[in-house]
Amino acid sequence: MLPDDARREAVAPPRSTRARRVGAVAAALVVLVEAVWLAAALPGAALAGDVGAITVAGWSAVACVGAARRDPATLRRFWTLLAVTMALAAAGRTLWTVQRLGNETLPHTPLIGAIFTAGILTGTTALLCSLAAPRSAVGRARTLLDGVIVALALIPIGWVVVFQDIADADLADPLRTFGLLYPMLDLMQLTILVAVAGPSRPIWRPLTLIGASLATRAGADAVYVSLVAHGTYAPGHVIDVCWPLSYLLIGVATTYPPPPAGEGGDEGIESPLPPWWRVALPYLPVGGAIIAVVLARHPTGQTPHLVFIGMMALLGALALRQGLAANENLRLVARLRRLAYADQLTGLPNRLMFNRRLRRALRDGPPVAVLLLDLDGFKQVNDRFGHATGDSLLTTIADRMRDAVGDDGTIARLGGDEFAVLVDGDRPVAPERLAERLLAALQPSAGEEDVGIHPSASIGIAEYGPQHASHTDLLRDADIAMYAAKAAGKSAYRTCTPGLRESAVTRAELIADLRRAVDEQQLHLDYQPIVDLATGAVRSAEALVRWRHPRLGLLGPAAFLPLAEETGLIVPIDRWVIHEACRAAATWRERAPEATVAVNIAAAHLRRPDLIATVTAATASAGLAPRALTLELTESALIDGSEAVLERLGQLRELGIRIAIDDFGTGYSSLSYLHRIPATELKIDRSFVSRLDTDTRAYATVEMVTRLAGAFDLAVVAEGVETEEQHAAVTAIGCVHGQGYRYGRPGRLADLRPASAPV
Repeated sequence: MLPDDARREAVAPPRSTRARRVGAVAAALVVLVEAVWLAAALPGAALAGDVGAITVAGWSAVACVGAARRDPATLRRFWTLLAVTMALAAAGRTLWTVQRLGNETLPHTPLIGAIFTAGILTGTTALLCSLAAPRSAVGRARTLLDGVIVALALIPIGWVVVFQDIADADLADPLRTFGLLYPMLDLMQLTILVAVAGPSRPIWRPLTLIGASLATRAGADAVYVSLVAHGTYAPGHVIDVCWPLSYLLIGVATTYPPPPAGEGGDEGIESPLPPWWRVALPYLPVGGAIIAVVLARHPTGQTPHLVFIGMMALLGALALRQGLAANENLRLVARLRRLAYADQLTGLPNRLMFNRRLRRALRDGPPVAVLLLDLDGFKQVNDRFGHATGDSLLTTIADRMRDAVGDDGTIARLGGDEFAVLVDGDRPVAPERLAERLLAALQPSAGEEDVGIHPSASIGIAEYGPQHASHTDLLRDADIAMYAAKAAGKSAYRTCTPGLRESAVTRAELIADLRRAVDEQQLHLDYQPIVDLATGAVRSAEALVRWRHPRLGLLGPAAFLPLAEETGLIVPIDRWVIHEACRAAATWRERAPEATVAVNIAAAHLRRPDLIATVTAATASAGLAPRALTLELTESALIDGSEAVLERLGQLRELGIRIAIDDFGTGYSSLSYLHRIPATELKIDRSFVSRLDTDTRAYATVEMVTRLAGAFDLAVVAEGVETEEQHAAVTAIGCVHGQGYRYGRPGRLADLRPASAPV
């Protein structure tokens, strides 16, 4: 528990805050007393009004000085200028009082007018220095002109309202007529405040109070000018309380804390679009001003001098404002062009600009070459370290590419981790030489390769020739060469040749045919037997998909499954294989109730959450017991799998589906995952089985895997058994099941004998 004194200090506001509040309350009492005094027309009302205004203006100036010392440096100039404004108001009112007491009823002298005008200037400058005000000189000039246009447009309107019924002889005194400018200047400041406060962002409370102060002062000045023009004003009028009230509102504004960091003038936050009325604000009074000019004419047809001067100034301000608008439009167009044609991350030209330059280079004629660069393994950088690290890496790579290419080509970022270089005109460097420089520049420096944040690159080169009808053809060939470089290994480049182009066309046609293969029932399944090595009985069969291509004939899985995996077509193919294999297995089990069927599942399908629904639907529709289905998964698919994949496999095992790890032994870290994967059997890769009779290390590997499977209570299938020697070896090692040409080639499932003589 805190002591009483400490607790009171913890909940009590700081001493400076209390002092500001006490000062504000005292100033408010002064205004209240003055209002009662003037309303009751007590003796000395004029002097009471003057003393009250001087007192509150002086207190407000001191309060603004305190705010300038207390608030952050970004607000210091704002409060300092407001302090000067209040000090000028106090000085002007003091001089007014002294001259009025010296038997001048209304001392409209040039000196007093100059002091109040100086206060208008400093107050306007303060508004333009607020946190919400534009940061550029052009933006401040535009905002100032908006206020000036409103003020000038209101001069003829004010003339009609105030001086319409005043005789010409009564307007001989220029100080009397030019007093109309005071409320116009107040409204100018109010317009500027509305402009800088922002269209939709939260408004800082002091700006609201300052706006109320300006509105109060504008109303008071307008009424004062009207009363003076009609000869009905006398010092001590109740309207006099409005000026100290306007000073009080500014002083109260100093009691509020500064806005949170980042609000107001943060350049990093995108400014919201202003509403229509904010854009039209400076032009709304202009129509009224035109009508007022007609109404303000004397019977002689002449326009009053003040109205004429105001309209001329209004035309000049409008012209200057439109000039600024035109300049801003030009700057905006230039910025939009930069945004449209430049990559925002690296500053390089983007795809749109690169295509434009490439088309122009092709119009100028050869030599023209394109180098297409794609980073190898960049996705792993994003996945492992995050997109911020990936963006930093792209920026670094862009800088290295600039240094490597120099003036010999135009670099662009086409998107993601794909870059391009255009070589055209008189640049003497060969594209192959430029590719070598790029690959050398992108080699990881000391330490980068160790932390794994520097991928290599594959580069494809295409040179313009008669076979290129447009820039898209050239880019297509560069893309073909780039994929050939990827196939050749990391950090390599390839130049597009007719052979590569023809191969790419064939590949594209094969992909298009593959999209129709499932729908047109061009796929079929062969089944390779899996036998019990102890008895020779066929206990299971692996479903192997074939494609009866209408033009190319029968294609094995190696000819089209890699394409299916690249294009995502492997998922619908997998679904078809699962359903077809379950249907065939259900028929087969009528003759062999204990027989099972195995189906290969692609890594992409394993990562899909609908895999379980697919498997259960296939077994249910075929009437196949789930335990009769085995899903074969490669080591790489399991090692790269997430927790969701492992959970999915666990759900399949709970349903009774068997899980086999295919090609076991070819991975590099699957042993550490084996205790987490709910597998039921291991299939030893054929690369080990084929060397059993010649390689002692292969024999030791198969023997070790068999013992490991026994420790995990997993069945073992030796794949690729083709010779008697291999059969004898896997049997001697202790493998339970075998698969390969030694026991039967793939064929129809109905042709397999579920139990036969020993093999």
